[in-house]
Amino acid sequence: MTKAIEGKGGAAPDAKLERLQKILAAAGIASRRKSEEIILEGRVQVNGTVIRELGTKHDPARDHIRVDGKLLKGPEQQRYYMLNKPRGYVTTLNDPEKRPTVMQLMARPKAGPHGDNVRLYPVGRLDYLSEGLLLMTNDGELANSLSKAAAGVEKTYLVKVSGVPPESGLDQIRRGIVIDRGRLDEVRAGRRDRIVTAPAKLELVRSGDNPWYELTLTEGRNRQLRKMFEEIGHHVEKIRRIGYGALRLDVPPGEFRELTPGEVMALERAAAGKKVVP
Repeated sequence: MTKAIEGKGGAAPDAKLERLQKILAAAGIASRRKSEEIILEGRVQVNGTVIRELGTKHDPARDHIRVDGKLLKGPEQQRYYMLNKPRGYVTTLNDPEKRPTVMQLMARPKAGPHGDNVRLYPVGRLDYLSEGLLLMTNDGELANSLSKAAAGVEKTYLVKVSGVPPESGLDQIRRGIVIDRGRLDEVRAGRRDRIVTAPAKLELVRSGDNPWYELTLTEGRNRQLRKMFEEIGHHVEKIRRIGYGALRLDVPPGEFRELTPGEVMALERAAAGKKVVP
C-alpha cells in the first residue's frame, strides 16, 4: 500500500491522510464513485506507483498524485449553481445521440481561484422533455448525499396533465401508488418489477381541460411522475421542477446563478436529513 511521503520517523506528523477516491473527487476529477472506477482501471499514480486498490490513504498536500499522467493541482474551490434546464436538453456530460446537454448551458461560468475552469456535474437528472431546477456542482460529497433516496430531500414540480384525473386517482398518488420500476423498453419486453411510491403532496394549482398540479416528492425514480399519472390513466404533458429542498427556481430558462452560502448550508442540512429552519 502506498503511503504518504515519509520522514525519518515514518509518516510526517502533520500529514493529513485521506482516501484516494476522496482526494480525486475534491480535485474535481469526478464523483467519488467514478473516482473509484478510475483507480480500479489503473489510471492513478501516487509518487510514481500505480494504485489499483481502493481505500489507500495519502496526503494531498505532500504526495504527487497523477491521473492519466496529469498531476493534480489540489482541491478545487467548491462551486454550486442553480440552472433552469429548458425542455430538449439531456442531463449528462455528453450524449451519444448528439443532443444538446446541460453542460453546454454551463459553458461560460465559473473560474476557480486561479482562473482555471471548474468542472461541474449535475445532481440527479431531469429527463429530456422535463425542465426546471437542476443543481450543478463540483462537490462530489454533497452530490452523492443529495442523490441518495434515504436523504428524503423534497423536490417540488409543476405537472400539466392531459384530461382531468378523478379525485380517487389523485388520492392514490398522495398515499403511494404502484408503478413499474424499470424503463419503458423493459416493461414492453415483459420484464416488470412493480414498486410502491412514497406518499406525495399533491394539489391543484390551475384547473381546466388540461390542469396543472403542484407535486412534492422525496424520491426520484426513473420517469416517476409520468408513471404515476399513467397508472391513473392520464398522460403528463409538461414537467417543471420548481423546488429542491429549500431552494426555489428563480432564474429564466437556460440561465443559472451561483448559490449563496446560506443556500449551500440548507442543502447540506437537507442531505444530512435535518430539517431546515426558516
